[in-house]
Amino acid sequence: MLGPATLRTVRLGIKSLLLHKLRAALTMLGMLFGVFSVIAMLAIGEGASYEAQQQIKALGSTNIIVRTTKPPDTEQTNTGSMWSAKFYGLLYRDAERIRDTLQNLELIIPIRETRREARVGAAWYPTDVLGTVPAFAVASSVHVAEGRWLSDVDEARTSNVAVLGAIAAKNLFPLEPPIGRTVLCGNDRFEVVGVLQYQGLANARGPTLDECIFVPMSTSRSWFGDIQTKMTGGTFERTGIELHEIKVRVGHEGEVLDTARVIEDMLAQTHPEKDYEVIVPLRLLMQAEETKRIFNLVLGAIASISLLVGGIGIMNVMLATVTERTREIGIRRALGAKKKNIISQFLVETIVLSGAGGLLGVALGLVGPQFVKLIDPNRITVTKPEHVIMAFGISAAVGIVFGLYPAWRAANMDPVEALRHE
Repeated sequence: MLGPATLRTVRLGIKSLLLHKLRAALTMLGMLFGVFSVIAMLAIGEGASYEAQQQIKALGSTNIIVRTTKPPDTEQTNTGSMWSAKFYGLLYRDAERIRDTLQNLELIIPIRETRREARVGAAWYPTDVLGTVPAFAVASSVHVAEGRWLSDVDEARTSNVAVLGAIAAKNLFPLEPPIGRTVLCGNDRFEVVGVLQYQGLANARGPTLDECIFVPMSTSRSWFGDIQTKMTGGTFERTGIELHEIKVRVGHEGEVLDTARVIEDMLAQTHPEKDYEVIVPLRLLMQAEETKRIFNLVLGAIASISLLVGGIGIMNVMLATVTERTREIGIRRALGAKKKNIISQFLVETIVLSGAGGLLGVALGLVGPQFVKLIDPNRITVTKPEHVIMAFGISAAVGIVFGLYPAWRAANMDPVEALRHE
């Protein structure tokens, strides 16, 4: 509890600041904007990091994703016939070999991607038709909004059924329910049995799930085949790809990195041309967290410069105040005031300036990120209590540090010379 002498010193310090209200207010602004910038910038940076991490987590921290990549063109492929297909990428036997070799796998999901133009009456929509197995929904955490997902019966019967992503369904059926209707993908007809909830996430480095149409793997192999023809700039490109992606899920996060290394070694033996890439979401998440820490340090350092400038402003004002009140200091010393009393008085003034500015900055820093959401509703901002405490603590510390020298200078004045000051 504060004693009478301390309370008297506090009242005297506040009274001295109120004699120059405008100067005190302008000085507090430096601390206000410093604290505000620290909190707001860290909130925006934390939000951006959170979005990136959520997208990586949606891929599954226990998942390993192997994707087909196009190898560099070789002299042999360039001199072949324009109608000859270039075969590369993952094979059906790669998925079987991984399944048979690794015993710690919970799921292994093969995926084929076929570019087709989907049509319903006058509506048409270029999309990727993904051939996959029923377990894809579990591995990719997709949920059905209407109807049902693909079943084992669909796979066994090579059924012409399809599940639409949310965006694909909206484009093909803008005014009517899609369940039970027929979609024409290229020259093949599919009955719509389900529509997925909006995901907002990409399938690793493949197509966005919301824009895709999903069909059984057996149906995709039967109707679309492995060879695709694409016309670019008047030239035809024919490629032969069996699988575009193999998604693997293991039981525990601790097994992910070792399992990924085993898969890489296995594929390296049968794919010397390196026509695949292994994506490990857990590894990406660890990198994202490290990037977040560095990003926060940079943002915090930049924003803290504002606090430093505010502290310099406080020192400048207090040095001017000491000069203006030299005679007052001399009188107090002549009447018996000790050096510690003078130091306390001036430190109280700097603490009030930095503390009040810091509190107002905290209030503005908590409200500021909400304006960002008004401008961009999809933008996420995350304000952490430790950032608020850190910003206010730095502002209070800056006030004390930059107030010490003016207070020490005032306390060490010669009382006789101070009394002579005009």
